[in-house]
Amino acid sequence: MMWPSSQASKILTFLLFITILYCICMDTFLFLRIQNYKIDIYDVPENATQETSTQKYTQLENYEDVTWVPCRINPLCHPTVKALMVDHINHYIYGPLCAIVDIGLGISETMLFITPNIISFFHVFVACVGAKLITCQNLAVRRLAVVLFQLRMFLDDLDGHVARERKHIKGERSEVGTLGYWVDGICDLLGVIAMMVGILLYLKNNPPRRGYKGTPVSTLPYHQLKEINTSEDIEKEHTTEVGISYKTKVSFQRIVQVLGLFSGQMMLSSIAWNRYIDVYQDLLENCTEYDVFRRATMFKSGLFFFATALWRIVNPHSYLHLLSLAVFCDKTWGFLKTVHYSGYICLVIAVATSEYLVENIRSYVVS
Repeated sequence: MMWPSSQASKILTFLLFITILYCICMDTFLFLRIQNYKIDIYDVPENATQETSTQKYTQLENYEDVTWVPCRINPLCHPTVKALMVDHINHYIYGPLCAIVDIGLGISETMLFITPNIISFFHVFVACVGAKLITCQNLAVRRLAVVLFQLRMFLDDLDGHVARERKHIKGERSEVGTLGYWVDGICDLLGVIAMMVGILLYLKNNPPRRGYKGTPVSTLPYHQLKEINTSEDIEKEHTTEVGISYKTKVSFQRIVQVLGLFSGQMMLSSIAWNRYIDVYQDLLENCTEYDVFRRATMFKSGLFFFATALWRIVNPHSYLHLLSLAVFCDKTWGFLKTVHYSGYICLVIAVATSEYLVENIRSYVVS
């Protein structure tokens, strides 16, 4: 290991706690920002006839006038449908970092030879290197692979940021059907496949073990069966008074099944996440013929914020962040075994909530 396990556990626990607290605070600030300030995408037209609504809307302040954090690096400045559905790490951490790196290096303004597609192709290469490292038995090397996969996700954010800056687009947007949209999606898919293949090869070469605590084995009930997830756990069990008797290793077929179910969650989550971004954008942002005040009302509603918050948790990027944390903590198999079924329940809840909300938005806005 790179440092003593007790020290690593304390540091990781502290960082995880700080990150969760930071994301909760930022979500709260984002909700208050949406409720109390103007939204860029709902500019009131000059020929608006709803005087009461117009007066109420125009009385709201511009968020840019009151915030002390420059809007170029402030993730709260330009809330959009996609911004509300992007996972917390990408939105609140990698997004501002991309803006800072872009400002420092001048990628959008001066380094025009670096296109968003070149950045996308490069993060596929980074993912392939990370996939190779993640197959190694040495934990320190696998942790380096996690760092590379996080770098890949940062570059995935950077290509979108550069594309929006060069097109002078404010806030997160999905330009469905464009060349950049498909290149970015295919490169993301290749990066995820590389990570899954690397984890599969690692688990194949280092399969988890099953064993019975205590002796003799034949006298123990089945519910005392325990899976040993790492070599560290195996050594720890050897130090107990009762010892442990190993049964068979987890079969490769079982490993493929669990990893396949997890990969299926990611695939379904990606499809549904992109679908609802597209649907919400059409109803609330792109269809300007719909009443602006009704669209703004739905965008500011607590139900819409709750529905999009669910996708912050179950979107494919969140899955990758959690999997990266599990690999870093050397608990890959334990994480996959825990979520390979339960994750589908969370996904069904998110889809059902979104379907209900889509129908409500359509019936309210279109009418």
